[in-house]
Amino acid sequence: MMKIVKLGHPALRAKADAIDRIDDGVKTLADDMLDAMYAHDGCGLAANQVGVTRRLVVIDVREAKRRPSVLRIGGKSRPVHKHMPMILVNPQVEVLAGGKVAGSEACLSIPGVHGDVDRPAVVRARALDIDGNPVEFEAEGLLARALQHEIDHLDGILFIDRLSPEDRRRVADELHEMAGGMVG
Repeated sequence: MMKIVKLGHPALRAKADAIDRIDDGVKTLADDMLDAMYAHDGCGLAANQVGVTRRLVVIDVREAKRRPSVLRIGGKSRPVHKHMPMILVNPQVEVLAGGKVAGSEACLSIPGVHGDVDRPAVVRARALDIDGNPVEFEAEGLLARALQHEIDHLDGILFIDRLSPEDRRRVADELHEMAGGMVG
């Protein structure tokens, strides 16, 4: 199984490269990322988190019953569970409406640390699926949060960068120790 890299690994702060061609290597990477995500009880994983700086994320929010998600395709609500897991190549998000909402976040690359992050409530995602077909959808709830969290990873941004000053102070010692002194 793929190893999930931890805070302090350089891939977590790297901007991921676009994927020009979806070949067997990309498909294998996506499958291996799904396996790693499920093995660690995650609901999302970016390629940076397995040490690969390519623009690829996997998401599956089906098991998060207490944190519902909304998915709209072509303006129509769709059952989220029928579209999971999502494998998104070169994903992008656009903020739509609803202002920002606070929500608890954690990260498989920063185990044991969590905090509230303010994120836009409604986003539109655009990407390619694993077969190279364009996909576009709107998301709210946990799906919107997971998309933003994972796409941040592709840009070298971690959820801890978005914590409130109070939460940042609360976890500072733990982050400092975890990163081997590389987090201030």
